[in-house]
Amino acid sequence: MANDIPARSGAHLLVDTLLALGADRGYCVPGESYLAVLDALHDARDRFELITCRQEGGAAFMAEADGKLSGRPGIAFVTRGPGACNAAIGVHTARQDSTPLLLFVGQVGRGELGREAFQEVDYRAAFGPLAKWATQIEDAARIPEIIGRAWHVALSGRPGPVVIALPEDLLEDRARVPDPALPCPAESWPDPAALARLGTMLREARRPLLVVGGGGWTSESRAALHAFAERWQLPVAAAFRRQDVFDNRHPCYAGALGTSVSPELARRVRDTDVLLALGARLDEMTTDGYTLVEAPQPRQRLVHVHPEPEECNRVFRAELAIAASHRACARALAALEAPAAPAWAAWTAQARAEFEADRVPPAAPVGEALDLFEVARTLEARLPADAIITNGAGNYTGWAQRFHTYAAYPSQLAPLSGAMGYGVPAAVAACARHPGRAVVAFSGDGDFLMNGQELATAVQHGLKPLVLVFNNGSYGTIRMHQERHYPGRTVATDLVNPDFAAYARAFGAHGETVVRTEDFAPALERALAADTAALIELRTSVERISTRATLSALRGKGA
Repeated sequence: MANDIPARSGAHLLVDTLLALGADRGYCVPGESYLAVLDALHDARDRFELITCRQEGGAAFMAEADGKLSGRPGIAFVTRGPGACNAAIGVHTARQDSTPLLLFVGQVGRGELGREAFQEVDYRAAFGPLAKWATQIEDAARIPEIIGRAWHVALSGRPGPVVIALPEDLLEDRARVPDPALPCPAESWPDPAALARLGTMLREARRPLLVVGGGGWTSESRAALHAFAERWQLPVAAAFRRQDVFDNRHPCYAGALGTSVSPELARRVRDTDVLLALGARLDEMTTDGYTLVEAPQPRQRLVHVHPEPEECNRVFRAELAIAASHRACARALAALEAPAAPAWAAWTAQARAEFEADRVPPAAPVGEALDLFEVARTLEARLPADAIITNGAGNYTGWAQRFHTYAAYPSQLAPLSGAMGYGVPAAVAACARHPGRAVVAFSGDGDFLMNGQELATAVQHGLKPLVLVFNNGSYGTIRMHQERHYPGRTVATDLVNPDFAAYARAFGAHGETVVRTEDFAPALERALAADTAALIELRTSVERISTRATLSALRGKGA
């Protein structure tokens, strides 16, 4: 009976609801608009860890990364107006990356709504295009109901972000309502007839390719995926920044699509006769601007498996569309009877050989003091197999995407949204979620200064990521495009940078600068042994603009 339930404030109902749903950590920048929630969290500090960040964008990125790592909605609290606007980048990333996220935003009191009160924003309108659901709670008695629904929405189908606005006075109201039951996730299963047709299409193939992606894989579903690929001897390519979905050491693994794709793998995507996309949206980056797979009618026979029916056939006309969870489908595919001797065995072996050949670093150009290929080789030899690698956006990400072996899941935190400034906050969240694992953030010099202040968060909370800053004094990706399209006419891409190592030391982190190849390995050992967060600045030339190009070569092509 309701009268048997003690009355609780809206703030305490919110915190108790999150605890009942299984939340154990959140990220915030404190704000006066949700002071009552902060007070309620004080009472729950032995059950819920609240990590204080330095900017709301960093807090939202951390929550998004935590959602990827935990498989539950990441939690962030920000204040109204400016705080919410800063956090929008994390909501956009969660949407593009299909990551479960709950963003709680303080709001003006209900009696002030609609007057453009101090920092008032209509959050339903502001976040409607970015989030799976944007809402505002206006009755304290409905807090458990609405947050329970938000939890389910964030996890169901294609996961994503939910934004919940909290009027300030609502948090002081009292109500007698029970905590919600933990929602049972709804998972869609593939039609047996569709699976049978898929089996027929694969048996008819001569050059099949499996592209895997999506988030929320489990150890069970990932094992089933490996079993399916191995039984059918299918070459497997990872969608953009989903390299950890399939063990890169497996003989079926053929490489990753996206900005670091090898020319050989790109050719294989074009030449495949049956393309099975499992969990991947086949977005612009994965398909190289919709050129590897043409829209709307692909040259390949396309089988598209995705949890959202609306996603199937939205961009590409699939010959077979299966609206099912990739986790459920992988488990079903593991039981699909394979031919005794697949006709494409040589095709798969050659794809693997090309992947391994692409990972062999070329010789460094004469006069290059710091050989980044050797840096990548040293990292690969030194880091444990379950190391978590994070990055933001920029050409420097190619060193992690092309040369690191992603063996464990989850171990790659990288924004499909292409957001700069993601790597450092994601590394902080990874250290909090997995304190026993090595965590390395790859950052460019432009990328790092967008959220490098979150080193303070790492130090404050005793978290120990290693940050590598690739400093070439440039917004390198844009410089590359300028040189390709407008040779010699660069503007707005040169950067004057601080001493990044000194910057790190100012926060109490370990900081070093490396300018010569032979100095990197000992600096790496010192950084990994440091009893705090660490940063190594790698001072490089902008001439080495990516893992596959130099500026001189680009200018030559444009001449």
